[in-house]
This record gives sequence, C-alpha cells and structure tokens, in this order.
Amino acid sequence: MTVPIRDSAWSTAVPDWEDRIKSRRSLVPDLPLFDDVAEKALRIFKRLRVPDIIGTPTYGEVCGEWVFDFVRAVFGSYDPDTKRRMIREFFLLVPKKNGKSSIAAAIMVTAIILNERPLCELLLIAPTIAVAGISYDQALGIIDLDEDLLKLLHPQPHLKTITHRITGAVLSIKSADPKVVTGTKAAYVLIDELHEFAEMSRAAAVMREIKGGLAARPDGFLLTITTQSKKPPAGVFKSELDKARAVRDGDIVLPLVAVLYELPLSLSKDGGWKDPKTWSMVNPALGASVQPEFLADELVAAEADGIEALVLLASQHFNVQIGMGLRADRWPGALHWEKCGDASLTLDELIRRSEVCVVGVDGGGLDDLFAMAVIGREEETRDWLHWAHAWAYPDVLEYRKEIAPRLKDFEAAGELTICETIGDDVRGAVDIIERLELAALLPRDTPAVGLDAHGIAELLDELEARGFGDDRLISVGQGWKLQQAVVTLPRRLKNRQLIHGGSDMMAWNVGNAKAELKGSNYIVTKQVAGSAKIDALMATFNAAMLMFGNPVSADAGRSSYFAALGAA
Repeated sequence: MTVPIRDSAWSTAVPDWEDRIKSRRSLVPDLPLFDDVAEKALRIFKRLRVPDIIGTPTYGEVCGEWVFDFVRAVFGSYDPDTKRRMIREFFLLVPKKNGKSSIAAAIMVTAIILNERPLCELLLIAPTIAVAGISYDQALGIIDLDEDLLKLLHPQPHLKTITHRITGAVLSIKSADPKVVTGTKAAYVLIDELHEFAEMSRAAAVMREIKGGLAARPDGFLLTITTQSKKPPAGVFKSELDKARAVRDGDIVLPLVAVLYELPLSLSKDGGWKDPKTWSMVNPALGASVQPEFLADELVAAEADGIEALVLLASQHFNVQIGMGLRADRWPGALHWEKCGDASLTLDELIRRSEVCVVGVDGGGLDDLFAMAVIGREEETRDWLHWAHAWAYPDVLEYRKEIAPRLKDFEAAGELTICETIGDDVRGAVDIIERLELAALLPRDTPAVGLDAHGIAELLDELEARGFGDDRLISVGQGWKLQQAVVTLPRRLKNRQLIHGGSDMMAWNVGNAKAELKGSNYIVTKQVAGSAKIDALMATFNAAMLMFGNPVSADAGRSSYFAALGAA
C-alpha cells in the first residue's frame, strides 16, 4: 500500500515562530485556505455578540486579528467540493484572561450554523461538567442575544444541549470519561483545559475515543484550547503539547495547526517572563481583556508570597512551563536542580567519566517504586555525576491512579521500567551494579551500595548470589541521619558541582520533596512527602552518604575493561 504524501502547501510548520512572537505577528501558518468558506465563517463569527461584556459588543468589535486568523484557519481548511477538511486538529495554548472560553464557545456556535451533516453531533468536553459548562453557558448567552439565532437554534439548558432546528445537529457537553464518550461519532469536538486531563488516569482512552469517532467524519475537526499546566506537564497533556510543538517546529508533519503563545526559552529563563516588554508576546489580548496593570499587581503580590505563587503566576498568565513543583516547603536543592541537567549524561557516559562510583537504593512494595541512584566522581573536576532509574509493578498504576499518567511518561522515556514478573526490579538494579563492578568503579575498602534500613531481602539475596559480600553493603540511616545529604547536595547543585542526566522522573521526585525542620535538623522523608513519590531522591541521598566518605575505586583492571570496550 502506498501512503500518499501530504501536499506541502498545507504544511502547518511555523519554523520562524520565535521571530513572529517577538514581532507580534500571526502564529497561524500560511495556508491555501478556501477563502469563500473562511470569509463566510468569519462573517458569522464577527456578528455574534459577547454576552459577558458590558454593552454586549460583537466578537468582530472586541477580538484581535489573532482570533480572526485562527477562525479563518479552522473553517477555511474545509473543501466544500470534496466535503473534506484539509486540517483536522487545532491546538491553541493561550494564557488566562485572553478570552479562551468565550472564543471557543463562539467557534462552536459558528460550527453548528455552518455544519451540513444531518443529525451531526458537536461536543464540548472538559475534565468536569462544570468546566465544560462555562463554554456552554457562553454559547447559550450568544444565542439569547440574537433573534435570528433563536429561530435557528433551540437551546435546552436543563439538558445542556443546543439543537439546530433544520439539520437536527446537536451541541452538547460531556465530561472526560471513557464511559461517557465511548462510541461517540461527533464531527466537531472542543476540548477545554486539556492540562487538567493530566490528573486523570484514563485521559488517554478518552482521547482515543474522540479521535476514533472523528475518523469517520472527514468534515469535522478537533479543537483543543488550554492554558499551561499548573504542574509539570504529564500524561495526555504532555503528549499532545509535545506533538503540537513538533508540528510547529517542522519536526513532524501532521494535519494539525498549533498556535502556542509561549515565550522562547531564551526569553523566559531566569525569570525573563517578568519583563513587561514580553507580556504582549504571550498575551495577545493585552490591553483588552488582559490589563497590564492587573499583571503588574499580580507579579508584585506573587513575589511577596514566595516561589510557589510566582510559579503559579508564570504558568497561568505567561504560559511558562513548570519544570518541577516549587513550594515554600520545598527541598532547597529543587531551586537549582534544572540548571544542573545534562541530557548527554547517560549511564554509559557516567561510567566513562568517573573514577569511582557508589550506588544508593530505595526499596518499595508492589504499590510503590523501587529506585536506584548512581553517583560517580569525575577525576579531573571532582564533580559528582548522577544517574537514576526506577522500577514499578502494574499494581502501582492501579493503586495510585493519580500518578499513573506520569509513570507511563517516564516509562516511555526509558527512565522507569514496568516489571512483568516479581524480582525484575531487583535483577535490573543488580545488573547495573555488576556493570559498575566490571568497570572496576566500585570501592572495595569502603561500602559500595547504600540501602535504607528496611533493605529488601530479595536485593540482599541477589547481591550475595552474584558475589557481593556484606562488607560491600551498608544500611544508611534515614530521617535526621540523612542531614548531611539533605543540606550539602543543594550546595553542590548551586555551584553546579553535581551534574545529572536531566531525567523528568528525577525532576518529579525532586519537585515532590518537602523539607521539615525537626529540632536542629532538616529532614526529607517519605512520610513528610505524603503520597508524592520521592524514592529516586531518597536513593540519591543514600548514594551521597557513601560518596561523602571519599571512596577510592578498585581500579585494578579498569584500563583492560576500556581496552575491551575499544576492541569491541
């Protein structure tokens, strides 16, 4: 079977998006739209009245050109001759207060008016009925303000539906539940606040049902409108956002228009988003529905409240992607973690660069994570090099549904392994320890592997079976006994003397960690963290306690090991 190549004229890549956003130009790609359809839709859209603005002006009077460009792309991609839409998906990432829900409602009202399919289904989908109801109520208000629309459309607020009196098309709202959307054949779907789907363990199934239904409706579209996540992107939100960015950047080709109002990293890093000169780049409605004075006041208040408030403001009003949760009670190392990441630092690279390595392990039950961390010391710089991995059983995905989407992301990235049989986690960890032993990197005169006080018997048995005596292991005291690691690692991170591999799984663990002052000691424990996972960080603390002892590797044979690698 020959797969047809997409017409390059319909490429939705915007490789110059950074220049466009800096110069406040349209982020909608240049497309050969069907102008008659596009202009007709735009006329209808502009005529609709905004129900929640004093004086109820029309959308044509209050919206900026960025909205009109987007509307033209949504409807102008429809070929009236073939009854097919050249672009099937539209993704709009825009901060709060830029009229997101209002624009979405007007687009769906325009869609039900222009739809030609008899008995067509149009859906407003959100994490909850309440969120979807915001757009529905807006659509209802639009219709109530237009006598002609009331003759054409029949709203039924008690059913949360709007029916076209001629075609029988029905616009309704639904929550993002696989049971609710299963079997849907909707031709037009609006997904509101996709970032909140990250908290739903079955969000991916919802998305599959929606896109499966659209497959039989070539005239339809899927419109996703969202702000940035209040937490590090995860699950279906992360996958859809990553895909949208890849299409925008030209890395992949799909029938998707991605309009992402986010600052280039060069402008947003190190708090660059606080500069008022950048605000209009990501807030296209600045001066209209978004007032610069409001943003300035919010910034002052957030800086007074602390890092947690600043992170929330950055994500919701400036679309800055959060790297990890930073709270007032955070572990101090979290503040410096991201800047110490180096994606090239794989386990192989750590082995190549290190003169000695130690291992920390943090065990867990079937509903928990099993984690290990390797810390190597670089010979010339004496910097610490860090790599971590975790294992989990399918039980975790069931017992801890709130984190299941994140765990699946980590599995896809190769940072976490979902075990098939009991013992896979222990064998996987000991395989890595054996690699370090073969490389003559583990110390012999001091402990090489640090375990928590409740070390897993299986791990001890597996290590013994492979020739690791008890003298190579040590039980690392927890709680206040980890004080040296809890306090010293942030100092190494601040000075960039601890370099890690930039693992999302590890960043999540670090972001989850809470520090608590007990007596004169700061502690980080699983009890303090609550249900959030910090296993890989605890394994890191265990490894760090061994590295503080300034270990020396059993380097006899190390040169022959690398000679063997070179020969291979």
